[in-house]
Amino acid sequence: MLTTPITHPELLAALARCGHGSKILLADCNYPHVTGAPATAERIALNVTPGLLTVDQILAPLSRTLTVESCEYMLNADSAKAPAVTGYEEILPSVSFTGHERFAFYDAAREPDVAVVIATGDQRQYANLLLTVGVVTA
Repeated sequence: MLTTPITHPELLAALARCGHGSKILLADCNYPHVTGAPATAERIALNVTPGLLTVDQILAPLSRTLTVESCEYMLNADSAKAPAVTGYEEILPSVSFTGHERFAFYDAAREPDVAVVIATGDQRQYANLLLTVGVVTA
């Protein structure tokens, strides 16, 4: 039996293939899931219905499943931190966060080290989050 809080088979398999420096994109429902990431990235659909699942609902168990080294988020239209980011910072209090203007975030999310794209049903604008996988310590 699994003891991880995540039991979704395809998600677990995709996470297991990630290593230090791999990136995981948690994308809101407005994000272009197909064209907004490299073609080689594995796509996991967790967008059950509008509003479910949210990035926070996926990030919480994800944070207990793997080590997160750093996070990047999309700034809103006013170049400010979107309200959603506050929740991410609460889930990952010891992780550094960097904000990017929308098109710079798209560029970062299209880099070849993005290994997994998780499509969420999060309806909040600018709720996208790019995680960098950290090192597992003994």
